[in-house]
Amino acid sequence: MKAVKEFLGRIRPTKRRLSQLYFALLFNANAKGFVQGNIYRGQSKALCVPGLNCYSCPGAIGACPLGSLQGAFSAGRSTLFYVGGILLLYGVLLGRTVCGWLCPFGLIQELLHKLPTPKLRKSRVTRVLSLLKYVLLAVFVLAIPIAYAFRDEPLPAFCKYICPAGTLEGGLGLLANRVNESYLSMLGPIFTWKFLLLVSVGVGSIFVFRLFCRFLCPLGALLGLFNRVSVFGVRLEPASCVNCGKCVAVCELDVRTVGDRECVSCGKCMACCPTGAIRWKRIREKAGRKPEASADRRSIVLRAVTGLLALAVLIGAFCYYSNQEAPAAGGSETGELCPSVSLALLSGGTVDPAAGGSVTLINFWGTWCSPCKRELPDFDRIAAEYEGRVRVIAVHTALEAENAQDYAAEHFPQSAILFAVDRPSSPGAATDAFYAALGGRGVYPYTVVLDRNGRIYAKYLSAVDYDTLHGVVEALLRGEEAGPSTTDAPTEHYRVRVTDEQGAPIPEVRVQICADACLSAKTGADGYADFTAAAADYHAAVTVMPEGYTLPTDQTEFPFADGTREVVIVLKRAGDG
Repeated sequence: MKAVKEFLGRIRPTKRRLSQLYFALLFNANAKGFVQGNIYRGQSKALCVPGLNCYSCPGAIGACPLGSLQGAFSAGRSTLFYVGGILLLYGVLLGRTVCGWLCPFGLIQELLHKLPTPKLRKSRVTRVLSLLKYVLLAVFVLAIPIAYAFRDEPLPAFCKYICPAGTLEGGLGLLANRVNESYLSMLGPIFTWKFLLLVSVGVGSIFVFRLFCRFLCPLGALLGLFNRVSVFGVRLEPASCVNCGKCVAVCELDVRTVGDRECVSCGKCMACCPTGAIRWKRIREKAGRKPEASADRRSIVLRAVTGLLALAVLIGAFCYYSNQEAPAAGGSETGELCPSVSLALLSGGTVDPAAGGSVTLINFWGTWCSPCKRELPDFDRIAAEYEGRVRVIAVHTALEAENAQDYAAEHFPQSAILFAVDRPSSPGAATDAFYAALGGRGVYPYTVVLDRNGRIYAKYLSAVDYDTLHGVVEALLRGEEAGPSTTDAPTEHYRVRVTDEQGAPIPEVRVQICADACLSAKTGADGYADFTAAAADYHAAVTVMPEGYTLPTDQTEFPFADGTREVVIVLKRAGDG
């Protein structure tokens, strides 16, 4: 019986281990994300969890504070204040207690260190190496993202080039699901480097206690700066300390004193202190006072109630996220008809990408996505070269959609691209409706090509270049359809002419014709813009008013008269009566 008790005592988890396990489960309560291979993108993703837990992990219900901070430098002042305020709150309340009690990646390293192998103990070398995380904080979390923010090109450098937690939870977490096997074709040198770094950190953690936390983690570096002032954590009573050094000796981290910036408040040092000088902050006992039996009973009741409440929260979180609306699995495949949807255009009006009548490029993008913004000029070039024959629709995700209007107006003021905005599948839903319907699985940019009949001809995960776009457009214009024709409606030639009040043509005016779908083109030197489209009741409009001109009346849409395929839009010079 004694041997059994000793064995149970050795394997019984400590309070800290239970806390680590609990928060690892809570922060990844979207369990069905692992089954479906999707990233949850609901409202709780606007919150940063305390600890290193990747946004792209299929189970993650919140955002990583480091990734959010890097992205906030390019997202505007309010976002930066919001993320900075959350980090400040975690620092002042918890300091590096986050690392010791809440961080899922810290738990993984500690479990690896449990493997029975020779261990590398701390030394002067490890103390010097512990300074490296401050260099990574300064360079990869602050300097590089800030520099790229001035170029209007977000670059979360630490997440992109280093973070092993992101590689494990986000990268491998998604690739482990067979539905994401197409992602394998996107892997390149950066993923190879990060995978090797992850393996190195994993193997190193077997021999070195919390290797990543001690030497490489910028979040730990940042939170450690608050250790002295944090509300929670361990503290040393100087009056009771006899400077025996046992606390520093027993600690496996590179601490010099209890509670310094390297301390994660694990509490291991408390048991070895001969004078009881190490205690939790905010807990003070009166000298000579012995605990009463009633106090012990209250403590037991309090612990039981706290445990039940914590369990209820965890079960509630799993139930809540298991009932969240899932994106349409698989979406429309190559050769199938694109689902019909009415998307709001930034210029006003709506567009249905599936309406047919012309080759259509649908590009899903976001202002927060650097690869998206880098490839937009190629789509703009295609839209200009194939005006009237090819529609290019850039669909911005509903996330941060308020930034799309200003970005499009600043960078593509005269573009033939139709800039639209996706919409959530339901209020507060995790996924954009049209993106999900076409098989989007959390990867941006994402491009879908439709033939003239509205059938899906090709799908491109990640960025696509001009040569690829040009090749697929030429193939479709030569008649290589994705499947059999689904409509016998003939195509017609439509013309829109823009003149001044004296009848003189106005060139280089951006106009569009719309029915179920919209086509955009610029007027030539003769004032005409030509369109070839399926026969329908179209109306014309000026989408970008030329400088110095305005509409003479409140009329903004000009229908084609019955039996005609031409409409004239007359503009007057601004300031004329």
